[in-house]
Amino acid sequence: MTLEAAIGLIMLLVLLGAIFIGVPISFTLLFLAFVFGYIGMGHTVVDLAYFNTIGLMKEELLAAVPLFIFMGFITEQAGLMERLFTAFRLLLAPIRGALYLVVILTATVFAMATGIVGAAVTVLGIMASPIMIKSGYDARLSAGTITAGGTLGILIPPSVMLIVMGPVLGVSVADLYAAAFGPGFLLAGIYVAYLMARAIINPKLGPPVPKEERVHSFPVLMREVIIGVVPLLALITATLGSILAGLATPTEAAGIGTAGAFLLALTYGGFDLRPTLSSSIAAAITAAAGGAAIVAGTRLAIPGLTIVGVVALVFAVVFVFSRYSWRSLQRALTSTMSTSSMVLLLAVTSNIFGAVFARLGAANWITNTLLSFQLPPMVMMGMVLILIFLLGWPFEWPAIVLVFLPIFYPVVKELNFEGLTQGDMLVWFGALVAVTLQTAFLSPPVAMSAYYLKQVVKEWSLANIYKGMFQFMVLQCICIGLVLYFPQIALWFPQTLQAAARAQKIPEDHQKIIDQQRKNPQSLEDDDWLKQK
Repeated sequence: MTLEAAIGLIMLLVLLGAIFIGVPISFTLLFLAFVFGYIGMGHTVVDLAYFNTIGLMKEELLAAVPLFIFMGFITEQAGLMERLFTAFRLLLAPIRGALYLVVILTATVFAMATGIVGAAVTVLGIMASPIMIKSGYDARLSAGTITAGGTLGILIPPSVMLIVMGPVLGVSVADLYAAAFGPGFLLAGIYVAYLMARAIINPKLGPPVPKEERVHSFPVLMREVIIGVVPLLALITATLGSILAGLATPTEAAGIGTAGAFLLALTYGGFDLRPTLSSSIAAAITAAAGGAAIVAGTRLAIPGLTIVGVVALVFAVVFVFSRYSWRSLQRALTSTMSTSSMVLLLAVTSNIFGAVFARLGAANWITNTLLSFQLPPMVMMGMVLILIFLLGWPFEWPAIVLVFLPIFYPVVKELNFEGLTQGDMLVWFGALVAVTLQTAFLSPPVAMSAYYLKQVVKEWSLANIYKGMFQFMVLQCICIGLVLYFPQIALWFPQTLQAAARAQKIPEDHQKIIDQQRKNPQSLEDDDWLKQK
């Protein structure tokens, strides 16, 4: 081991110690990177930090992070989750253990429309816990169901974590999204099977919803189901469908989803023909921006800008008569800014820390040391996942994905699994990490889901919430084992989409351009400014 590599390892150990005693992780990463980087490489650390920050700022995928987060908070503030929960509750009321099933189904569908965790656990706790307590449901199993279901948003697309993970692993976010569907639905299915089995074996754990809480009119029931489920399914189809079909990038799809969620929020809020002052001002500003966009798009012959202006005018008309409160929008914007700032600041500082760590040679030393054990690829993959699982106990997902995953990435990249290309293997690894990080929200001492739930359900003790979550941690470990042993659980969908894309015939005009570019590849030497020199 070289002196520089030793400095890098000491930097990593100091980081772990600082985080364990409660020092803010983003500023710790930046401080340690500059201090140890200066010791190991002198003034070069400043240049390294500068170029890595500029490189990260050019990553277009990160623009999708605040958009998807805003989409999640908009849907949560607009009460769309409450309508979805009500629809499933009325539909499944006669079934034994119905509320367990309702919570998991609501969480699964809402996860496909948001990609956030904290809000889902909180809202599920507010909606489900009163009727669960009233119906005599088991406190531990109820708490575990709400916390485990609420964390599905970190795994099932459009997960913000997968957007951040894509550039780290160097794989397509669309492929990661496709790969996450199999494990996500498998995990939800395991939850449902376990809960239904427990309710059947011991009916006292989950009796049917009381008759006075049910709706006996079929037309009313269908109306609630259609209103509660169909709009969210349309939003999910427009957002995820456009990504998986290759019609839009994740950033573009996030914009579509945000606009759709906002329109649903305005519509679901109801309408009032007597607009308030705040809604009138907001509508006027939106209309002015839309009019300016239409004028500019028409004069500059930019159709996209004209379309944006038309959409803005539609929003202005809806906004002026909507009951959706300005305060709800303000809370959604504030929460989005707070969460996005945390994730993106951590992305910048962890990128600098990782660059210094790699430049010092510590990353190569760890990779060579682990590979020197010459363990079978499956055993090595299992070891990496166990380390990530243990890191999930004290750390949240941003720290693991942005700080520790780049350390494990070179090790995984060198593994050779028969029948898997390196691209497929990395997509599979990304799905495995996503499932493993589910445990980060249920494992003490951090276990943020427990604190989210405890804040809104005072009747359940923290000890009971922890005991309920432990049952679902076991189920998560079973899911990890299945995805590890059967890679096709994660890979069948992205491979199917890739095969369908390859089967599509490229138009002749496009093919000629591609062939011409392959015959005459451009280089910097062809640029006029270079020839002039």
